[in-house]
Amino acid sequence: MLTAQDIAKMLDHSTLQPFLTADDIRKGCDIALQYGVATVCARPGDMPLVVGMLAGSAVKPCTVIGFPHGAHRTPVKVLEARQALDDGCEELDMVLNIGWIKAGQYAQARDEVAAIAALTHERGAILKVIFETCYLDDAQKIAACKLCAEAGADFVKTSTGYGTAGATVADILLMRAHVPSGVRVKASGGIRDLDTVLAMRAAGAARCGVSATQAIMQEAMLRQRAGTLQEAAPGAAAPAPSAGY
Repeated sequence: MLTAQDIAKMLDHSTLQPFLTADDIRKGCDIALQYGVATVCARPGDMPLVVGMLAGSAVKPCTVIGFPHGAHRTPVKVLEARQALDDGCEELDMVLNIGWIKAGQYAQARDEVAAIAALTHERGAILKVIFETCYLDDAQKIAACKLCAEAGADFVKTSTGYGTAGATVADILLMRAHVPSGVRVKASGGIRDLDTVLAMRAAGAARCGVSATQAIMQEAMLRQRAGTLQEAAPGAAAPAPSAGY
């Protein structure tokens, strides 16, 4: 039977907005610890604070690489990843170079993912790769799935939350169908309620990036107590995607 804890372990609590203060980051970590979510995904400069607050818990520190546009030079992304790992980060969400994908420069994109995957795995961490699906057509999304799997990514992920739109059920279904079983899928961008999380889960998402963690978990716990927390039907509809977390 589905439980609220099953939902919690799907959530990467996002604290990526540029205006957040250290107090906001602390509050985000407190929420993550309260509900026992998978990670706190914070800005690179917040990692010393996040790592310290999450120490000794099952909630992992996560940060972003090449965020949000993906257009940093590869050595800069590698340096950023190394610094994050040195800071104690256990999961990295890197942004693909979107221009390379749109131009068909797949080998170049694959080599960049492979370089960061090798460093990440050497440190025992997990790499998620963000596509920014709102800017890609289906053929480009499929190509991105293939190159990420070949390069050793652990997850493929829909969005940064800062593009023109976020995750869709259709994109999760497409991505799940075009990566091997050992590569997981993360939905992010515009996921603000439990029903959307359940729809993404039914489509094949193993994680969801959210900032509305508290509202989602309160609803999950309410439904669990009422005996109404249930899996969504495969292909269940979700609200139209919007930007932001």
